[in-house]
This record gives sequence, C-alpha cells and structure tokens, in this order.
Amino acid sequence: MLVYTPQAANSMIVTDLLPLLQSLSRADKLLAIEFLTSELAKEETLSPLKDGQTYEIWSPYDAFEAAHILGKMLDKDKESQDA
Repeated sequence: MLVYTPQAANSMIVTDLLPLLQSLSRADKLLAIEFLTSELAKEETLSPLKDGQTYEIWSPYDAFEAAHILGKMLDKDKESQDA
C-alpha cells in the first residue's frame, strides 16, 4: 500500500509514480482514484457536497407546465415523423 507523505510527493515525479500505481491491488487503485478525485474537487471553485448536509434539488414532481411543454414537443416531433 502506498503511503502519502509530503516529503515523498516533493521528491517523486509522475514517471516514478506510474509503475507504483500499476502494482497496486484493484482496491488500492480505487482508493487512489478516490483520493485524486477528492484533491481535484478541492481545487474547483464549487465546494463538494458535505456529509450530513441537506441540499435542495429540482424535481419534475408537480411541474405541470414543463410536462405540458414536453408533451407539445413530443406531439410536434411525432407529426413531423408521420409526414
């Protein structure tokens, strides 16, 4: 298993790291992917979702106007295919 230390990161270059990553087990490779994904997410301007936090999401439930517009679009598409 690879252990991350700041000293190792400063002295190791990607070409040294790739063979080590190849030798990892599948589970450890997935952990490395998870770690790198998390690190990249920290660099993004959007903050990652936090555990235990509640977030509002949009749902099509009770979106009758959107359903009506979609229905009209589907009808129009069907008419153009039948023509």
